[in-house]
Amino acid sequence: MRVAFFSTKKYDRESFERWLPEHPHEINFFEAKLDRHSALLAQGHEVVCAFVNDQLDKTTLEILASMGIKLIALRCAGYNQVDLDEAKKLNLKIVRVPAYSPEAVAEHAFALILTLSRKTHKAYNRVRESNFSLEGLTGCNIHGKTIGVIGTGAIGRAFCRIAKGFGCRILAFDIFENEEMKALGVEYCSLHYLFAESQIISLHCPLTPETHHIINKKSLRRIQDGCMLINTSRGGLIETKSVISALKKGKIGFLGIDVYEQEEDLFFQNLSEQILQDEQIARLMTFPNVLITGHQAFLTREALDQIAVTTLENISAFEEKKKLINEVSL
Repeated sequence: MRVAFFSTKKYDRESFERWLPEHPHEINFFEAKLDRHSALLAQGHEVVCAFVNDQLDKTTLEILASMGIKLIALRCAGYNQVDLDEAKKLNLKIVRVPAYSPEAVAEHAFALILTLSRKTHKAYNRVRESNFSLEGLTGCNIHGKTIGVIGTGAIGRAFCRIAKGFGCRILAFDIFENEEMKALGVEYCSLHYLFAESQIISLHCPLTPETHHIINKKSLRRIQDGCMLINTSRGGLIETKSVISALKKGKIGFLGIDVYEQEEDLFFQNLSEQILQDEQIARLMTFPNVLITGHQAFLTREALDQIAVTTLENISAFEEKKKLINEVSL
C-alpha cells in the first residue's frame, strides 16, 4: 500500500526502512507535521501514518477522506489527537501501537527521578568546568520512599517493577486493579490517599476527558510538601499554570516532565536560535528543581523497532482484510 508518513525524523526513516523488506509497502516520508494545511501531501496514497503531535481534527480527517484515505496508522499508543467521532462518520479505520517496549518509558521516568534526586545533571556541568565542589548537591535516597503510580497499564506496571527493586512502597490508582501488581506488593488505593501519602508521584495513565488535568490546583493541595512529580505520559494530564504556582510555593519539590500540554509547537524541533514564545515552559525552565526532556522517553532502539514492526503489520492486516487487532474502537 502507498503510505504518507508524516512528522518524519531520521530515526523513523531508519527503523521503518529496516523492516520494509518484510512488509513491502511504499512509504513516502514527509517532514511536515500532519494538519489541515499539510494533509494534501497525502494525495495519491491509501494510508496515512501519524505521530503524537499530528492534528487529526475534523477538517484534517475530511480532507484525508476526500482523497480516498481509508486507514490512519498511528505509530504511538495514545490517540487523543484524533477526532474519533468524525473518523467514525467518515468510515476511517484507526490503528495504533498499543505497546512498544514499555520498559523504555518506565526506565526514562526513573532516570528523571534519579537525576532530580541526586542532581547528577548539575554535577555533570560543574565537573566539565573543573568545579568539583559538592556544595548544593546533597540528594535523597529513593530506597524506602512511597511512590504513587497513577495508571498501571503496561508502562505503569514496568515502572512498578523498577520501583520495587529500589525498595520503595508502591501505591497505585487505576480503575482496573492488576493482580500481578498486587502479588508484587503494590497497594491499590484512592487517588486522594495516593496524593496524601506519596513522596514521589509518577503519571502513567492515558489522556482522556476523565484524566485531563488530573494534576490541578485542587489535587495539588492534597500532596505532601516537597513532593516529586513525574510525567512521561501525556502533557494534558498536568495543569501547567497550577504546577508553576505549586513550584513557587515549594509545594512541589521536584518536577520531571518528558511531555508538555502545548508541546506540539515545541518538541521534535531545534529552536535553539529562536526566542521561545511559550511563556509557561520558559518559566518552568527557570526553576532549578525542574528537569524537562523533549518527549524522548520512547526513544530506544528496541522501542523504535517494535513501533515499526507493529505499524507495518497493522497496514498489512488492513490490506489483506484481516482482523485489525490494534484498531481503536470508534
